[in-house]
Amino acid sequence: MLRAWGLCLTVLLGISFSLAYGMADSSFLKDSQWEQGKKFLAEGKAREAKETFAALVKRHPKEPDLYLLLGISSLRLRAAEAAEIYLKQALALAPDHVEARTLLGWIDLEVRKDYASAVKEYTRVIELRPDFAEPYNNLGVAFKKKGDLEKAIVNFNRALELRGDYSEAWSNRGWVYIQQKRWREARSDFEQALKINPRDEGALYGMSQVLREVRDYAGAQKALSGLMGQSPNFVYWLEWGELQLVRYYWALLLIAAALFLQAQYKKARRKSHGG
Repeated sequence: MLRAWGLCLTVLLGISFSLAYGMADSSFLKDSQWEQGKKFLAEGKAREAKETFAALVKRHPKEPDLYLLLGISSLRLRAAEAAEIYLKQALALAPDHVEARTLLGWIDLEVRKDYASAVKEYTRVIELRPDFAEPYNNLGVAFKKKGDLEKAIVNFNRALELRGDYSEAWSNRGWVYIQQKRWREARSDFEQALKINPRDEGALYGMSQVLREVRDYAGAQKALSGLMGQSPNFVYWLEWGELQLVRYYWALLLIAAALFLQAQYKKARRKSHGG
C-alpha cells in the first residue's frame, strides 16, 4: 500500500500541471492564487495548496479543474475520502474529464479495493483517449488485481503497442507471467523494463523472483542488491539473506559432514589406541 501511495503521489504533479480542461471561465488562470496553488503542490506543501484552491473555487465554482486540484491536494494529504468527493464534483461538471476519472479509478483500485469500479473508470478513460498507452496499462493493472489475467495481458500488450518504451507496462506484464508461471516470458519482460529504466523497482524485484525460481541464486541476489541500494524495504534484506543461505547450503553441509567425519576418525583412533 505504501508503494502504491508513493507511485500515485509521483504521478499527481504531472497531472496537475497539464490542465486546461474546457474551462467555462479561463480568466481565473490569471489569478495569482492559481499559480500560488500550483507552486505549493510542486513544493510538496499540500495543505497550503488545498487552502489556496479552496479559496479559488469559491470564486469560480464551475471549474472542474479546481476540484481536480483539490482532489490531488487531498490525496497528497492521504485523505482519500475527501479526494473522492472532489473528483466526483469535477465529473459532475465535466463527465469526460480524463484526469478526474483516472484518479477516481486509482482510488477504487488502491484504496477501496473495488476492482470492478476501477475497470469501469479506466475503460471510460480508454474510450476518451484510445491512442494513449497509460489508460491501457491502468486497465491491465485493474484486471490483474481482479484476477482476470488474460484481459490484463491484452491491455498491457496494447499499451506496449502504443509505447514501446513504457517500462511500467513491461514490468506489469512480467508480473502477470509470474502468476502464470511463465518464467521465460516474465524474465524477458523484466529485462526489457530494466533496459529502459535500470532502477525500476517492480522489474528488479520481479527479476529476483524469476531468477530464484530458476535457481539462479547469484543473479537473484544481484537484483535484490540493486533494490537494497535504493530502498530501505526490510523484505528485500530478508530475501537476500535467505538466498545467501540457499546458495551456500551445500557448502555448509559439506563442512558439517567433514567435521563429523573428522570427529568420527579421531574417536576411532582413540579407541584403536586404547583411549
